[in-house]
Amino acid sequence: MYEHRTKKLLDRKAFAKRVVLHIKVALAIIAVVLGIGVAGYHYLADIGWIDALLNASMILGGMGPVASLETNGAKIFASLYALFCGLVFVGIASLLILPFAHRLLHSLHADGE
Repeated sequence: MYEHRTKKLLDRKAFAKRVVLHIKVALAIIAVVLGIGVAGYHYLADIGWIDALLNASMILGGMGPVASLETNGAKIFASLYALFCGLVFVGIASLLILPFAHRLLHSLHADGE
């Protein structure tokens, strides 16, 4: 996917395309994870769609839940979803930093020819 260290550094246009691709993948992951959270809160906690979206968004953003949960199933889901969102946050941050870190490291190893 990325050029080898012996290859020439990508031009700005190709690099911008790479960054946009990473952003698209990150947004797709966020949409899927948010959809899982909304469905889980709606069906397991018996919360309306908008409140489920708010709860899932707050958990995914690291802020914490908004609505109180009554059933044990909803509480277990919320716990697992919060742990999952923590891992997703780290993964998305890595995905967004990756092209810049690769470009920096590649420029340090590029031959001066």
